[in-house]
Amino acid sequence: MKAVVAHAYGPPEQFTVQEVPVPRPGPGQIQVRIAAASLNPTDIRLPGGEYRAAVDLPFPHIPGNDFAGTVSEVGPGVTAFRVGDEIFGEAVPRAMRAVADPSRPSLSTGSLAEYAVFEADTPLIAHRPAGLSAPDAAAVATAGLTALSVIGSAEVKDGESVLVVGATGGVGTAVIPLLATTGARVIATGTPADAGVLRELGASEVIGYAASDYPADIDVALNLTLPDDRLAELARTLRPGGRLITIIFPPPAPEVLGRDDVDLRFLLDLGGEFGGMREVGALAVDGRLPATISRRYTLDQGPQACVDLVRTHTLGKLVVTM
Repeated sequence: MKAVVAHAYGPPEQFTVQEVPVPRPGPGQIQVRIAAASLNPTDIRLPGGEYRAAVDLPFPHIPGNDFAGTVSEVGPGVTAFRVGDEIFGEAVPRAMRAVADPSRPSLSTGSLAEYAVFEADTPLIAHRPAGLSAPDAAAVATAGLTALSVIGSAEVKDGESVLVVGATGGVGTAVIPLLATTGARVIATGTPADAGVLRELGASEVIGYAASDYPADIDVALNLTLPDDRLAELARTLRPGGRLITIIFPPPAPEVLGRDDVDLRFLLDLGGEFGGMREVGALAVDGRLPATISRRYTLDQGPQACVDLVRTHTLGKLVVTM
């Protein structure tokens, strides 16, 4: 089969497309013929070596967490899925087993490939609802799951102000429509070219990326992109007792905020605590969790898609179709 492959730690410019053996499912696993996969920053950061101190990544490595496809083979003991089922979801590389859910981990061989093997017993994989296309399903998988966890953790109330930093990314474009339903005033960072789409998604206001553009006395700040060393400038926007929600790994130490009157929360919901892929699919079909896809690629263009994710400005998701 064809797959996008990284042979050593390094930038995505080193990724290639090549023939590799088709993975076979073991007990409790399913093989899936991939129809579409969407990209996340972790897909590039992991083989890029950013998490090398915590994860010993074996090579060759096939990136890709999000997917939609058709079950093509079922391993012993699997009862939830059958050959021919259309499914979608999120699964991290097997090397990241330590950060996956301890009881029902969602692991895979990598979705930027014609076939991949997944664990069947996990809330992060579900049947793809009728009316949700494979590219859209791949696009809302991690983004939608993370958006649900943000909404559940932030506990946003009607009338509160929410600053979304990194609003143009996959999670940002997924969470803004959900925030808008809470009655909050949503302030999103973006470029002037992004402003129209962000407002259509539900943003009340679109501001620039500079910290000097951030408003003051915000109730909730959502960090979807900034590293630890920039969280202090984001924390300064919050009122005393405000909440700062960050999804950027590794979990930041509270001291980096430079103040102790802010509620700092780190989210990495790989167990579906705030809703699994079934809930994501239902929201997507209802139109409450729209898929925002800015660019589409073939599998042969997969390495270029990985480069574009980190080297160019993107709005929403980049999707690779097989």
